[in-house]
Amino acid sequence: MDENDIQILIDGTIHYFRSTVGQSTEVGAPYLVENREPVVSDFTGVIMISGVYTGCVYFTAPRAMLRHILMVNGETRADAEFMADVVGEVANTISGNARRHFGSEFEISVPDVFEGGAGDGKLDLAERSFVIPITWRQYRASLVVSLID
Repeated sequence: MDENDIQILIDGTIHYFRSTVGQSTEVGAPYLVENREPVVSDFTGVIMISGVYTGCVYFTAPRAMLRHILMVNGETRADAEFMADVVGEVANTISGNARRHFGSEFEISVPDVFEGGAGDGKLDLAERSFVIPITWRQYRASLVVSLID
């Protein structure tokens, strides 16, 4: 996966924020994580990928950020179920953009959402993953690309 391919995944995240909260996000410089070390926050939406690439792409965000997104959208409930829905929507938007770009050889799962750490085998990462920091307002989230071609 090259820089242009990763940009497609980043664009999906940016698109979510522009279309849902009407505000842009800041994308930080990607960095490499080795030894299958997961980077997770309070809620994570994972997309499993197979075909030309194998692995996963996931979006992970803190509870406060997701609560704020819900408030901006006029939602009065901000419990764990609703926060999981938001992180799942972001993951779904990323996967939709990727599917359109890469075509039918890029098979994508329905997002799997979980709360908390990445224990219990929830994330099967490649030896090397790229972490892309995402900032919205004062909140920091991450888009993680862990694929093998």
